[in-house]
Amino acid sequence: MLPLRSQHTIAKPVEVTGFGYWSGQDIRVEFRPAEVGTGLVFVRRDLASLPRIPALLANRIETPLRTTLVSQGVSVEMVEHVLAACAGLEVDNCEIWVDRPEMPGCDGSSQVFVDALTEAGLVKQGASRGRLVVQDVTRVGDDESWVEIRPRPRGGFKLKYRLDYGSHTAIGRQTIELAVTPESFRRELAQARTFLLESEAEWLRSRGLGTRVTVTDIVVFGDEGPIGNELRFEDECVRHKALDLVGDFALAGCEIVGQVMAHRSGHRLNAELIRVLLAEGEIIGEQRRTA
Repeated sequence: MLPLRSQHTIAKPVEVTGFGYWSGQDIRVEFRPAEVGTGLVFVRRDLASLPRIPALLANRIETPLRTTLVSQGVSVEMVEHVLAACAGLEVDNCEIWVDRPEMPGCDGSSQVFVDALTEAGLVKQGASRGRLVVQDVTRVGDDESWVEIRPRPRGGFKLKYRLDYGSHTAIGRQTIELAVTPESFRRELAQARTFLLESEAEWLRSRGLGTRVTVTDIVVFGDEGPIGNELRFEDECVRHKALDLVGDFALAGCEIVGQVMAHRSGHRLNAELIRVLLAEGEIIGEQRRTA
């Protein structure tokens, strides 16, 4: 097993702007350095009390098609792509100041956030990152959709995701498998965008949602493939589901050592697996000072 790694924060503040997919509002996000043990914390700068919403599983509430966090009655939604960028790059401590109750959708991937965090640069901090080592096979879900995690003696975090939209759709069936590191996250997952079937997009619009979003902002699939857009990867859809999984697992608040296999899993099942792991496992080395 690899030794515990140091915690990291960013070297300087950086900003990202965009609009919310759900609200259509313009949004400004500022990533700020944070002290050891802070974790990832959203700060609602649009409210006078500057309420803080830690990115932890205990603060997650169930909402369709996105991850939403609530603390003391204050919420922030669609956080999964920001959390994926932080977790993928091993940014452990960061304050994320936002002026709306939603994160900007940008291009539907984590790339804009990865670029900003890379521009800021990482700083090693004087404490080790807590680690949860998976000891047993744990699985949640049913025959139609499930996610499980197994021990990985060599260390690290590896995932395999199977996406199945059926042979009757342009998305079809796709599979990705990779060990997640900052390098592999940048190369293989960060650019993968949110996707919808045309029927799903029409359903959302009929309910007044996503009215500012166009087919150039996310990937919308018609019968023959993407509408008014081109794929960045042939299997971009399954890569985005893997990106979402990385973001959801950030809610554990620690490094997880194990091998995940997911079949048609989404935010709810990802969160349920983390809930079981935190209840049954032990986090070692949490915030132990090394300097």
